[in-house]
Amino acid sequence: MLHCNMKTAMNLQLGLEDLLADLRHARRQGDLGRLALISYCEVRRWARDAGEPELAELSSGMISSSPHASKQAFLAHIDHLIFELERARLKFAEASLAHGAEGARTPCRPAPARATEAAG
Repeated sequence: MLHCNMKTAMNLQLGLEDLLADLRHARRQGDLGRLALISYCEVRRWARDAGEPELAELSSGMISSSPHASKQAFLAHIDHLIFELERARLKFAEASLAHGAEGARTPCRPAPARATEAAG
């Protein structure tokens, strides 16, 4: 059970790092269509999977609530989304470190019984 939870958390963390890399690259390239696609579809899906409803709502609202006044306003929202995703990344990293420390103290499975203990 712990192994499954750790694997899921690792997948979420890796997915988040991929999202951040994609967003940063599209931001540097000025690819507004790619930024809109990633922020609406990918970030929203990741946030829902990660149990981050505020991020999902932020992502959804950026695209669906109303048109942006300008390209700069849209990019400012993208920068804010990247900032919030960075905060989530740090939170996930801290949580995985804490789980790693707990896992080091308490093994996932009990140690196998020794042959002498089983015989006695």
